[in-house]
Amino acid sequence: MTPQPNPQVGAAVKAADRAHVFHSWSAQELIDPLAVAGAEGSYFWDYEGKRYLDFTSGLVFTNIGYQHPKVVAAIQEQAATLSTFAPAFAIEARSEAARLIAERTPGDLDKIFFTNGGAEAVENATRMARLHTGRPKILSAYRSYHGATSTAINLTGDPRRWPNDIGAAGVVHFWAPFLYRSPFHAENERQECERALQHLEDTIAFEGPATIAAVILETIPGTAGIMTPPPGYLAGVREICDRYGIVFVLDEVMAGFGRTGKWFAADHYAVTPDLMTFAKGVNSGYVPLGGVAISSEIAETFARRPYPGGLTYSGHPLACAAAVATINVMEEEGIVEQAARIGETVLGPGLRELAERHPSVGEVRGTGVFWALELVKNRETREPLVPYNAAGTDNAPMAAFGATAKAHGLWPFINMNRTHVVPPCNVTEGEAKEGLAVLDMALSIADEHTV
Repeated sequence: MTPQPNPQVGAAVKAADRAHVFHSWSAQELIDPLAVAGAEGSYFWDYEGKRYLDFTSGLVFTNIGYQHPKVVAAIQEQAATLSTFAPAFAIEARSEAARLIAERTPGDLDKIFFTNGGAEAVENATRMARLHTGRPKILSAYRSYHGATSTAINLTGDPRRWPNDIGAAGVVHFWAPFLYRSPFHAENERQECERALQHLEDTIAFEGPATIAAVILETIPGTAGIMTPPPGYLAGVREICDRYGIVFVLDEVMAGFGRTGKWFAADHYAVTPDLMTFAKGVNSGYVPLGGVAISSEIAETFARRPYPGGLTYSGHPLACAAAVATINVMEEEGIVEQAARIGETVLGPGLRELAERHPSVGEVRGTGVFWALELVKNRETREPLVPYNAAGTDNAPMAAFGATAKAHGLWPFINMNRTHVVPPCNVTEGEAKEGLAVLDMALSIADEHTV
């Protein structure tokens, strides 16, 4: 589709937004949202006709790109057939979505509880764990994001938690492995793994194993930095949880459904959790949908005991029809394999080549179409390009980096001192190289702030 400029409509859209829309995570008078006119595939455009290559996938959810015709058609067909229905009934779209998801989840995660998004999935997973074990505490990692609802935001390990933290949510944070900024003074992945597992076990010991319902981890943390865990770490967490009767929850809201080059990131590590949360890529974000994949043991807890939780729109027919179509499209078009191939042959090598040329790049890490560049002032000291949770003038170097990328037609994903490279899973080789070329220009701006 060719963008058609229509600045008058754009101005009206912007005016209505500024008059009435209350935006998340923002000081309302300090933001200037772009008015978007349309999107297709890996691109979107504004009312001035300027097109952007989306290296954010929305919020890392358009795993099959924008406006895939087969998914749009499935939503339209479902709307014409049965646009909505209460969750207590058996509905074809809901049943089929659950079947397709269960076929792809690891191990015996064969029961699917549908939610409206990832945060609600985390809320319900932790509730299930507490009810299953009869224990109150949940352990989660610093450098994590699990959502913005009450329990999910308390589980989160980034600064968005701070103004929401009630200090009484039964959450205990611990350090997960991250060799580049190791809290354990490790020199290699083996040490990082061993010390991180010992730290977790020590935390459990001092908190009291009999008080801990669950350990929740993002399989590969997303917004917090795309830190792939060292070999053996997730298997070690699984063993610790088994030893103490603790439920192991993996959060695959961002990493799932092809993002890492496999259906789920857990598939890279041959680990099966007791509960797995998902959302985003399950239907490419076309209609809000999330859920919890539940093991047979935990499902059995609620076989004759009512589960005290539910949502009006659990398993909404339109959302589930979109999920069915998305999963089928991903199979038919080899999109999971495409994500793996692009990561291995284009994004990985291309980002590492950029790192060789740009002193602002401290580390490249990732897999599939799930990558991060850690930007630094100094490679030797690893001082971040901007301070932790920087704002205003402190954040000027990252703001300049982002502005340069946008000026050249790339919409980047920026968080703190990092830029994440997270295009749709079906991004083409040409599109990926186009994005890398713009990153090359933007990193030159970041280089100006190195010492």
